[in-house]
Amino acid sequence: MRQPQRFAFAMLVMLVSSGLCSAENWPGWRGPRGDGSSLETDLPQKWDGETGENILWKVAIPGKGHASPIVWNNRVFVTSCLEETKDRVLICLDLKGTVLWTRKVFTSPLETKHSLNSFASSTPATDGERVYVSFLQVDGHTIPAPNVGSKRPVTPGKMVTAAYDFAGNRLWTVQPGEFISAHGYCASPVVYKDLVIINGDHDGNSYIVALDKKTGAERWRVKRAHKTRSYATPIIREIDGKVQMVLSGSKSVISLDPADGKTHWRIEGPTEQFVASMVYDGKFFFMAAGFPTHHVIAIRPNGSGDVSETHVAWHSKEAKCYVPSPVLVGDYLFVADDRGTANCFEAATGNRLWQDRMGRHYSASLTTANGLAHFLADDGVVKIVRPNPDKLEVVAENKLGEFCYASPAISQNRFFFRGEKHLFCIGNKK
Repeated sequence: MRQPQRFAFAMLVMLVSSGLCSAENWPGWRGPRGDGSSLETDLPQKWDGETGENILWKVAIPGKGHASPIVWNNRVFVTSCLEETKDRVLICLDLKGTVLWTRKVFTSPLETKHSLNSFASSTPATDGERVYVSFLQVDGHTIPAPNVGSKRPVTPGKMVTAAYDFAGNRLWTVQPGEFISAHGYCASPVVYKDLVIINGDHDGNSYIVALDKKTGAERWRVKRAHKTRSYATPIIREIDGKVQMVLSGSKSVISLDPADGKTHWRIEGPTEQFVASMVYDGKFFFMAAGFPTHHVIAIRPNGSGDVSETHVAWHSKEAKCYVPSPVLVGDYLFVADDRGTANCFEAATGNRLWQDRMGRHYSASLTTANGLAHFLADDGVVKIVRPNPDKLEVVAENKLGEFCYASPAISQNRFFFRGEKHLFCIGNKK
């Protein structure tokens, strides 16, 4: 090889290696920081699931599920429920879209659930060595709903958490506790150091439990006082030398030490049930959720004990968001109303800058990369929004071509969308 060719080849290797090293994994619910944010810089802004524009691959996924895909290097994992056989499964693919293996976690009757929920809604998590999944296992018998707001019978069951290695070998399976809810199940594991933490808020003896990630053995458990169904996944941040695991749910917002479950602070209310995860901008934790009343609040994180009256920086009731988790882009907090509108708040003050109609209905949580926000509607239409304090600014509108209720993943400069029937990998075709 001549010297100029050698130099060109060496530069190409350096560029490719640099690109691979800068790519982020998406190891669990809402990504590496648990807030829907990505550091990827070469994502496409245009695609079309019908014409194939920037669709790198599209693979049929058996069964149904609203769990997000997760990505670690060249592996993609997704869970599903095969409703005909009642199997709950974990599926592993490579970055080319080839299914490498499928593992049945268990088989059991299908639980009662909300019409917008699925039997595989809990997003798995990985630490790069193991994959952790969570489902609800029931025996099929029903009981009267324990929550006064529910009228139809429910199927009580047990939470099942299992760990697999990347070759598909089952490492352990445990049942951390009971779970009862008329709306079904959705508890996404969170990996923290040597622990796997799961929120067990439900209409019974609620709890948050931490398991040893190598063995599944219980390390700590915290009882939840209000015993009310909620589905929020915790977010973990280190603030002023103190690690805080913050989540809304069970008629409260609470900060725990993820190492032992001890409480840092709590806020009572502002409503009964929660689904959306919280976000943090370095100054405030933001909650955007609630049923039967809806709230967006900013919380100062430096309190202790009951801070209900002292640490709410601002509180808005203008956005009626319940399920989709919000996202922060620069100085702005974007909140998606389930019914199809978008809201933009000034994060520092809580001033709502605008509200506008966006889509038919939102179930998926928002994501952000390169200073843009991504709104995925249930019908598979993704609108990419640039922050603008004066008005909604949509820079692109893209169609998957099928309904999509799962929140997207972003990794290796690609989007991964889990539709009703397919897993889509979207990237700039080069």
